[in-house]
Amino acid sequence: MKKLPLLLIFSALTLSSQAQYRSEVWCPDQGDGTYINPIINADYSDPDVCVGASGTDFYLTASSFNCIPGLPILHSKDLVNWEIIGHALTELTPKEVFDKTAHGMGVWAPSIRYHNGEYYIYWGDPDYGVYMVKTKDPAGKWDDPVLVIAGEGMIDTTPLWDDDGRCYLVNGWAGSRAGFKSILSVRELSPDGTRAISDPVIVFDGNNEHRTVEGPKFYKHGGWYWIMAPAGGVPTGWQLAMRSKSPYGPYEHKIVLAQGKTNINGPHQGGWVHTAQGEDWFLHFQDKGAYGRVVHLQPVNWVKGWPVMGKAKNGELCGEPVTRYKKPNVGKTYPIQNPVESDEFNSVTLGKQWQWHSNYDQRYGQPTPYGFFRMYTHKLSDKFVNLWEAPNLLLQKTPADSFTATAKIKFAAKKENQYGGIIMMGLDYSALVVKRVGDKFQLQQITCQKADKNKSETVKVIAELNPTDKDKINYEPAIYEEIYLRLTVKEGGILTFAYSRDGKKFKAAGDEFKMREGKWIGSKFGFLAEEPAGKGVTGFMDIDWIRVTK
Repeated sequence: MKKLPLLLIFSALTLSSQAQYRSEVWCPDQGDGTYINPIINADYSDPDVCVGASGTDFYLTASSFNCIPGLPILHSKDLVNWEIIGHALTELTPKEVFDKTAHGMGVWAPSIRYHNGEYYIYWGDPDYGVYMVKTKDPAGKWDDPVLVIAGEGMIDTTPLWDDDGRCYLVNGWAGSRAGFKSILSVRELSPDGTRAISDPVIVFDGNNEHRTVEGPKFYKHGGWYWIMAPAGGVPTGWQLAMRSKSPYGPYEHKIVLAQGKTNINGPHQGGWVHTAQGEDWFLHFQDKGAYGRVVHLQPVNWVKGWPVMGKAKNGELCGEPVTRYKKPNVGKTYPIQNPVESDEFNSVTLGKQWQWHSNYDQRYGQPTPYGFFRMYTHKLSDKFVNLWEAPNLLLQKTPADSFTATAKIKFAAKKENQYGGIIMMGLDYSALVVKRVGDKFQLQQITCQKADKNKSETVKVIAELNPTDKDKINYEPAIYEEIYLRLTVKEGGILTFAYSRDGKKFKAAGDEFKMREGKWIGSKFGFLAEEPAGKGVTGFMDIDWIRVTK
């Protein structure tokens, strides 16, 4: 493990927020005044965006479901180059639900808005109600969540502060909880946005013609109230624009974005922004199966009073998604900046790309000032079937259709059957781990198909490894395995593993694996450290680094 002087580490901490990161595997900025879609080739599902206080900063958030920290905050100066600057949510409630895995629950389709000197995020938790958090600094600490409306079924919420200070909220409905869907409702909130002061009014019924209408975003522009909402289903749908002279309707509507003859399926659900230079843009997601829902950027042009998204023929009101297009005019050119993927673990705070599969517990692991992150083995339940129950998975989103992630770890096993390594996690998963068996380690590939259906794992033993070190004391001694583990993803979501003892020569390990999405999220990769249920001291895994390359 690398040992870094403390002064150097804390200097790196100070500079880290200013450092520019260019991904080796996906960079939308082409360096010639154009960009390619997706602008973020990672699972930022249901993205929403707002213009900040300066008028020249853009902030994006997205669904985070049960993953913590939640409500990621990304910042851009030009709508093409994005950086993860923080999270608005450190814990989900109720704790008894989210302190363990609750796949697909939690934060659904948030909206982010700037109003009267503060930034607000609203979201619907389909099981508990409508929540709100706010802050004066989107890169800083956000206030604790406020339960604005208690109840089941409300999702995809967006506030609108009108010119007279009144506040309205639009929302969709989850059929699995409410018993009905394809409905959009509007109600009035208190001017501070903390509670409902009227009952909901149905403003749009999408059943039949626009089935599965959801994800509404609320705006006021040109004297009209606008609701932008997707319909037709996640992988196959289209984008609607609706307008009315009253927040309560009636609304007339048109389809303003659809797949057409492109290969960009289901182009919908996102956020519309108006720049200081007078341009309009729309950010939305595209569902890419195992890779999740990635973010695209479309130009918006006003035709006959309607916001036509993407590229359309003269006079047409429905555009098609662009693949390559000129970058937004934001007054100047900004440096390339992509969301960080690689991590040297040289900071005393965890990198912003990482999330746990539940509320964080300090026993899952902690950063150190010594150039590594320490994960502790988590005791699985007596009824363990597969890792769908494991809350301590440390994961990040896939950053591209094809990439390689190589990690250096040192695993310390204090008891039989403790194991740790790297994993690609979804409804199906596969992991490459070192596991203590007797006084040695086994290198194993652990795979599970239909983990969410309680199916059992299969284990393939790849090699027997002698420990690279042993404790020389008798007090809770450990044996150690220092090893390099690698996963490689090829286009189409095909994954293979490899390992190395010296970090130079890698050997293929195990069988090819077909990635699969998680519950409402894309497949995610990262680290695991586990052990069977029982008493006694835990093992641990020191993660030296992980590097994402072509």
